[in-house]
Amino acid sequence: MKEKIITKKILKWYDLNKRSLPWRKKVSLKKKQYYTLISEFMLQQTQVTTVIPFFNRFIKNLPSIDSLAKINEKRLIKLWEGLGYYSRARNLKKTAKIIIKNFDGKLPNNFEDLLSLPGVGNYTANAILAIAFNKPNIPLDGNIERVLKRYLYLKKKKEIQKDNLLQKKTIFGTTLRSSDYAQALMELGALICKPNNPICNQCPIRKNCRSFRKKDFTLTKNIKKNKDKYFILKVYKKDQRYLLIKNTKFNFLKNLSIFPMKELSNPKNFNENLNFKMSNMNMNIKIQYSKDNQKFSSAYWFDRKKLDSYMLPSFTKKVVQYLEKN
Repeated sequence: MKEKIITKKILKWYDLNKRSLPWRKKVSLKKKQYYTLISEFMLQQTQVTTVIPFFNRFIKNLPSIDSLAKINEKRLIKLWEGLGYYSRARNLKKTAKIIIKNFDGKLPNNFEDLLSLPGVGNYTANAILAIAFNKPNIPLDGNIERVLKRYLYLKKKKEIQKDNLLQKKTIFGTTLRSSDYAQALMELGALICKPNNPICNQCPIRKNCRSFRKKDFTLTKNIKKNKDKYFILKVYKKDQRYLLIKNTKFNFLKNLSIFPMKELSNPKNFNENLNFKMSNMNMNIKIQYSKDNQKFSSAYWFDRKKLDSYMLPSFTKKVVQYLEKN
């Protein structure tokens, strides 16, 4: 009975407060499924506000599964440029091709088939089933996890383990409006139950929230340590041009254009010029100018004055910007 009351309160709040997002537009069922697929891939490790303009551009250029499956990789990466984590774009195209070949061009509506698609894990499969197919699945993203942890006052390490959270999420109950409900829970976490300074006076379920009763909103986190890695980045410059290579060596930025680099293992007295956070890696980079004529496979020279006209990852662009300033 309590679950039904929670569900009704959250849905009522959502109907009055939901954001107008491009993938929530009223469209045909086929388009809704396509929009959900694209948005869920883009929203992996990327915030909603960042995704919106990329989603709009992507959909304008690739309005269907068919157009996505047929696009050449160079143009695909150009459309994705700026979102980062480029493996998502490649997996998205692979997924589109599989859907056309194995599922008659239709997004599969069961968990096992969805998990067989490149780039689709447990969370994305649950999100697609709930949002695109109105199945009673609750995808456990960071927003919903936060609401759950605070609502039940889950603090101990055992309590915040993924397996326990998956069991505890049943507290949210079910509804015939599963598509709206999954999005409502995400929205509640994003807009109200924020990581810092939650807006409890606007929360529809605050009366039964244990954290609200205790006035303790601090979250216990499973801390993942970033791995420190060290790289020498070689700069070859000729007139106004820099030498770039296709990255076939490192797992990050695979097959994208980067400066020639080599990794060092635990160097002493390493004085980096640049530092990047990439996924769970803390990249310490030392710039080394070189004049030797070492040959690289798939290398090319690019004009720094035409930086925006090249299909480059943000990482490479930031290195160029640093070089130009220093």
